[in-house]
Amino acid sequence: MLELRKTNSDSTDFKSLVKQLDDFLKITDGDDHAFYNQYNGLQNINNVIIAYKDSTPVGCGAFKKFSKNTVEIKRMFTTEAARGQGVASQILEALEQWAKTSGFTFSILETGIRQIEAINLYKKCNYQITENYGQYQGISESLCFKKEL
Repeated sequence: MLELRKTNSDSTDFKSLVKQLDDFLKITDGDDHAFYNQYNGLQNINNVIIAYKDSTPVGCGAFKKFSKNTVEIKRMFTTEAARGQGVASQILEALEQWAKTSGFTFSILETGIRQIEAINLYKKCNYQITENYGQYQGISESLCFKKEL
């Protein structure tokens, strides 16, 4: 059974999962990794969900405030062994509910165009492609999404 726990970016399990995510992204992002990595710090991330299966952390995601009514989804990751089991969808849904009960009405996120599994997840979860925002404006390797909560 999957257990979802709320925490923050100080969590040791979260930091471990983020390390695995960064190692994965170094490969898939290739030469673009340094650009993206500069926007993936853990500062200002106070809302984290970690998924546990049999007490083992198997996935994570977070959000941070982007504007008065919008959160940005960050650091979504599922371990290779847990992929294809709906873990990411459950984490994303829990993050959306947490953001909604915290008074936010929209969720945005960015992923790289080479992150096919992530793109498919966000489309499946009713995110719509939107114009690139913030630091991703004009970056053709970025794909941004938005969803009304």
